Amino acid sequence: MRHIPVMPLETLQYLINKPDGLYVDCTFGDGGHTSYLLDKFKDVKIVAFDWDEDSLKRFVEKEKEFGERVIFVRNNFKNIKEALSNVNVNSVDGILADIGVSSKQFDDLDRGFSFNSNILDMRMDRRNNLTAKEVVNSYSYEDLADIFYKYGEEYKSRQIASAILLRRKRGIINTASELQTVICSVKRREGKVSPATKVFQALRIFINDELKNLETLLRVAPELLNAGGRTVIISFHSLEDRIVKLNFKQNSECGIYKILTKKVVTALKEEVKINPRSRSAKIRAAEKISV
Repeated sequence: MRHIPVMPLETLQYLINKPDGLYVDCTFGDGGHTSYLLDKFKDVKIVAFDWDEDSLKRFVEKEKEFGERVIFVRNNFKNIKEALSNVNVNSVDGILADIGVSSKQFDDLDRGFSFNSNILDMRMDRRNNLTAKEVVNSYSYEDLADIFYKYGEEYKSRQIASAILLRRKRGIINTASELQTVICSVKRREGKVSPATKVFQALRIFINDELKNLETLLRVAPELLNAGGRTVIISFHSLEDRIVKLNFKQNSECGIYKILTKKVVTALKEEVKINPRSRSAKIRAAEKISV
């Protein structure tokens, strides 16, 4: 079964301004958005980025289906300018990024993103040396509290950091489920959301340097876009969305962008029923102004 991408119709609406153009999918993941766009526009070509080696394996199947219309680049999208140059691409008609963890990464218990994982990892790129296990078991109380508050907006950051240090006295925290248990000892469940959600988010963002990667992508995107080319970002929480909103605002004030989404675009109720992951998704889009 083909992976269902988040808000495919809205992505198509805001990204495709040239039906025979060249586009970048910065977050190939399971290949959902790339496949959808290539299916809908038979003359579109896509350069697909991902830094997860597992995505390269999934790309092989897409390459068999779409041939030379799609090129895979295993790299962090913060390196988009140099990486595109390496495949002889200097400008594109659109840049798409679906920020966050793919469904495959969440479902794979050997990656450490899920609360039920039997390890504590959370690396999107296994070439990265820093893991969640190292952070949780070796960082100081102050550093842990700061990470949980800054990247997860966790209001009980200090209590959770204290609980982790207390638990460390009994031995290493080896698994995601063990970490969840520690967090739940000081924070009660609120509705259907796990008390550990914000801490896991914070660790993932910190380990993968996600916010800086996004800032770098947004900074160089206008340099790579042809006139009329578009930047479309799908984010899943307020930290990312604020960065995107601010960048688009600054670029529009400088006469570089025209903002296409005056208000953030969210998934329709019908989609949320079919694909619950889309519930927290937010789309912002901007078009490079002809100079």
